[in-house]
Amino acid sequence: MAVIVLVPDDHGVTALSGIDGVQPLRYQHGEPFPDGAEQAEVLVPQFLSRTDGVDLTQLPKLRLVQMLTAGAEGWVDELPDGARISTGRGAHGGSSAEWVLAVLLAIYRDLGGFADAQRAKAWARHQTETLVGKRILVIGAGDLAGELVRRLTGFEVTVTLVGTQARDGVRAVAELPALLGGHDVVVLTVPVTSRTLGMVDADFLAAMADNAILVNVARGPIVDTDALLAELKSGRLRAALDVTDPEPLPPDHPLWTAPGLLLTPHVAGNSTGAYERGWAVARAEIIRFAAGEEPKNLVLGEY
Repeated sequence: MAVIVLVPDDHGVTALSGIDGVQPLRYQHGEPFPDGAEQAEVLVPQFLSRTDGVDLTQLPKLRLVQMLTAGAEGWVDELPDGARISTGRGAHGGSSAEWVLAVLLAIYRDLGGFADAQRAKAWARHQTETLVGKRILVIGAGDLAGELVRRLTGFEVTVTLVGTQARDGVRAVAELPALLGGHDVVVLTVPVTSRTLGMVDADFLAAMADNAILVNVARGPIVDTDALLAELKSGRLRAALDVTDPEPLPPDHPLWTAPGLLLTPHVAGNSTGAYERGWAVARAEIIRFAAGEEPKNLVLGEY
């Protein structure tokens, strides 16, 4: 009997069609599951969705939730007994790393200021900072971090990776207090977990060097928004955020007008081919599951 996989879009139907032992079944997020869903063993949530609007009690045979993105925070605590979760790690690291490089270049070369001058028809020639020679601390040592290091090669920067445990080329997270002040840029690439939730608090930010840039390409709740706002308003730190807490930002939120901030609406991984990349990872994981193997991106242990 084929493994029934609930898919949220036509990309999923195309990606899974023709695989022996796999039967995709289209559903619409926020609406009742279609007939036959009660037999589904795999559910693929839509991009960046949470369990709101998805009644998992309708899926008594559910054994795997396969994400299209690297984050699992909206689902991992809601799984029924017997179900596991696999992330889309490896799908969007390259695109997200490209965003990090783009915002750093935009800030250091003052591209926003030159764009304002162009609109004002002003020849506002001035010297800018440079990425060359900067010391960059990357917190998180997974796929995205690796893609970022590859793209930074050639910019004459010094990169320090930080992971949960020390290993070859990676410093331990316990060393962060001593590392923060010695870097010009701190990039967050970690998922939201019980260990990372709120890790960038007032003490963390206070330990960063004057005029340093905090880059969050991970998830909003990793950063204490009020603490970051205080540092931005003081002018001591700068930031580039693709994710925020709350998200999306309400129109009256002070982050919109915070000085020294470059803000984008959770689009780092949302570039051309994002669906294809996400489904390529999901397809490979579902093939492993249908063959009785463990998916490679399973969330194991405490999240």
